Amino acid sequence: MNKIYYLASCDTCRKIIKSLPNMDKLEFHDIRQNPITEEELEEMYQLAGSYEALFSKKAQLYKSLGLKDKNLKEEDFKKYLLEHYTFLSRPVFIIDGKIYIGNSQPSIHAVTQVLK
Repeated sequence: MNKIYYLASCDTCRKIIKSLPNMDKLEFHDIRQNPITEEELEEMYQLAGSYEALFSKKAQLYKSLGLKDKNLKEEDFKKYLLEHYTFLSRPVFIIDGKIYIGNSQPSIHAVTQVLK
């Protein structure tokens, strides 16, 4: 099943979801209500190639915990991604074995094309 990992309270996520064609092709996973498991994160990692690619450096906790001043390694990114939903770069789509990460225009355009 194709999935979207998102935050229901995020305006950007809601706006993106509203604009998607054929939303019935997606299984929705609200990461606040249902935190991602290590198994799900591992699937994302396999598709993305790194935990850092999944990690949001825009998260407020990233700055408040002083992580921007640390030299984080892949194990650190994994640890923080599992500890708190805010560190996942949202939304994350897994469609037909491919991953699309974040809310950049090219990423959302690609998802829209795949769902048509």
